[in-house]
Amino acid sequence: MGNHGKKMIAPIVVTVLMVLYLVGFSIAAFIILPSAWVWIVFGGVPLICAGVMIAVCIQRMKEIRSGEEDDLSKY
Repeated sequence: MGNHGKKMIAPIVVTVLMVLYLVGFSIAAFIILPSAWVWIVFGGVPLICAGVMIAVCIQRMKEIRSGEEDDLSKY
């Protein structure tokens, strides 16, 4: 595994764990909460957050591949 491959492991692991947690929370909210509007808040919002986590992970992978590992050095 190359240098870039090792740097991609942590963001992928964190993303997978967070997405599993958020999807599990959403499923639990769907099973437990009978009201539709309450499920939208407690079930839909975590699903949106999971989608954002995936998008951020993809963006981070592109940054690592292009060599921008340290974004703070620009400022």
